[in-house]
Amino acid sequence: MGLLNVREDIENAKRHDPAARGAVTIALTYSTLHAVWAHRIQHRLWHAGARSLARAGSQWTRFMTGVEIHPGARLGRRFFIDHGMGVVIGETAEVGDDVMLYHGVTLGGTANAAVKRHPTLGHRVLVGAGAKILGPIALGDDVKVGANAVVLHDAPSGATLVGVPARPVASTAPAELPHIEYSI
Repeated sequence: MGLLNVREDIENAKRHDPAARGAVTIALTYSTLHAVWAHRIQHRLWHAGARSLARAGSQWTRFMTGVEIHPGARLGRRFFIDHGMGVVIGETAEVGDDVMLYHGVTLGGTANAAVKRHPTLGHRVLVGAGAKILGPIALGDDVKVGANAVVLHDAPSGATLVGVPARPVASTAPAELPHIEYSI
């Protein structure tokens, strides 16, 4: 795995965004990819001890892209933010592989102490626009969070959360359709 994984990120953008057109266009115009690529460099600087430089870089990236990712946050592979503007990811947040966020999402903290204070998202989590996930909580794999939900508690794998405060909704497996025979 390279530092930037540009090719993988571009293919991931094509998978998530039906409006995506061509690798060059995606690489040049998807500001959320620019934010993720910059974060990867800033994350390395952060862990190499160049924390002021990493923070300055993350603030510059925020100014340029509208996406604020703290350099201490851990992001998985194929992480994608659709439209991006207004996304905030806190210092101790952890994000699994194949996670997708929409614009306006916050992975925020609820404590002022230097402890784990931001959420942990499992793999393949999808978070709707404007949702807030707050505190050192954990969302399991394949969790879906509805738009504008405010999540304050852990959620098991496969849960779907909606509302303020967010609560799980019952599984709505498709009902079996009646068999109808036709004849001519």
